[in-house]
Amino acid sequence: MFKRYSKPATKKPTVVKAPASPTAKKPAVGISVEKPKAVVPVQAPVQAPVAVPTKSAGETKDQKRKDRLMDVRMQMHKRLLETLNLAAIDKATESDLRREISAVTMDGLQEIGIVLNKTERDDLVQELVDEVTGLGPLEPLLRDDDIADILINGHKQIFIEKSGKLTLSDVRFADEKHLLRVIDKIVSAVGRRVDESNPYVDARLKDGSRFNAIVPPIAVDGALVSIRKFKKEKLSIDQLAAFGAFTEEMAAYLQAAVATRLNIIVSGGTGSGKTTTLNALSSFIANDERIATIEDTAELQLQQTHLARMESRPASVEGTGAVTQEDCLRNALRMRPDRIIVGETRGSEVLDMLQAMNTGHDGSMTTIHANNARDAIARLENMIAMTGVDLPISASRAQIASAVNLIVQVKRLQDGSRRMTSITEIVGMEGGIISMQEIFKYEVRGTGEGGKIIGDFTPTGMRSSYADRFKQWGYDLPASIYTKTAAQ
Repeated sequence: MFKRYSKPATKKPTVVKAPASPTAKKPAVGISVEKPKAVVPVQAPVQAPVAVPTKSAGETKDQKRKDRLMDVRMQMHKRLLETLNLAAIDKATESDLRREISAVTMDGLQEIGIVLNKTERDDLVQELVDEVTGLGPLEPLLRDDDIADILINGHKQIFIEKSGKLTLSDVRFADEKHLLRVIDKIVSAVGRRVDESNPYVDARLKDGSRFNAIVPPIAVDGALVSIRKFKKEKLSIDQLAAFGAFTEEMAAYLQAAVATRLNIIVSGGTGSGKTTTLNALSSFIANDERIATIEDTAELQLQQTHLARMESRPASVEGTGAVTQEDCLRNALRMRPDRIIVGETRGSEVLDMLQAMNTGHDGSMTTIHANNARDAIARLENMIAMTGVDLPISASRAQIASAVNLIVQVKRLQDGSRRMTSITEIVGMEGGIISMQEIFKYEVRGTGEGGKIIGDFTPTGMRSSYADRFKQWGYDLPASIYTKTAAQ
């Protein structure tokens, strides 16, 4: 079994070269193959001892052990494919399948003469179960709730994000074919395909995580994969405030803004926490309101009872059957929603979104990619221009100023922490320019130990232009939340 599947990598040059010259026997351990007569005798006694200390003996041994275990795992996986009845796997229980895989693995290890300790055997069986029933090396990363993103650059590099920081994990695929096989397993489960003719794909895993893959020839150095993991439990406003994302005063203001049905845009960069913030804000919506949500990938976790969820759909392989967010939004307007929540506005649906905010769907919310509130307005203007509708810039700005009441800016700082850096109100038009006023902001004061960002949330001193509206709806916020304290 072992001889059948092992890869004869470094032994072939030794077998062929040794008889060529009697002197070749002595430097057989040298690192040169192309010029054994000239290079090996000189480098063997000098270079080899110098190369070894670059890694400690423990590290070298550990790496060899990992490589050996990877080879064993691939051999056992091939053995399973030959032995197991794959058609019956779906009907088998997890315990029965694990028992069967364990038995096949033990027989295989005995046949190839490999001895593993109990921990290594258990790990090997789990990895094989993941290979057969799941996504192979990705399964332990998907099970780790602390990991937010999984980024794959070819089969040897898998980066993970924890607490806002990217690190290189020790997980890897056996080879590029192994990675492509897992990608194909994911996309085929949702009726999609990825190959040279269709080299990129968006999909969703079973748990709701977003999946994007780009394969060669577009991906030059191997397939590229990014997975944005789906949070099983959404963070509440109280939890976000406890984490330092914003203050209790800002939370009180946002509660009043959502409850009194202000139209809100959550703005920020990639990975800044826009969807998390939108989820948290939705907790302030009353349970008796009908909410329609529209997303490219269903990520929102609203807890209200009266909820109509929609998800766009890309075109099929034949190029037909696409359902865009714009299509969903237009249909949602006919479904008598009280509020419409668009996961992310990025294209032609922007006009329908703004019109919905202007025509009886107060309290609607969406997210966009922008670096600050003023850039968010500019981005809305650009998206309107990209729709192809011949709308003067003055009309576009008037539409935006009338539809949007509040822009909540979120940002991921250098230390990986996420902060609500600004809450800005849109108060109308002034000389053809949209007029805004900032109510709260986050000011960075410096950097502490370990690169941790030190800063303060401060009110700007501007009283909310919606203060009277808040009071009429029963949210009489104290004037002190808009005032800087002595400490600030």
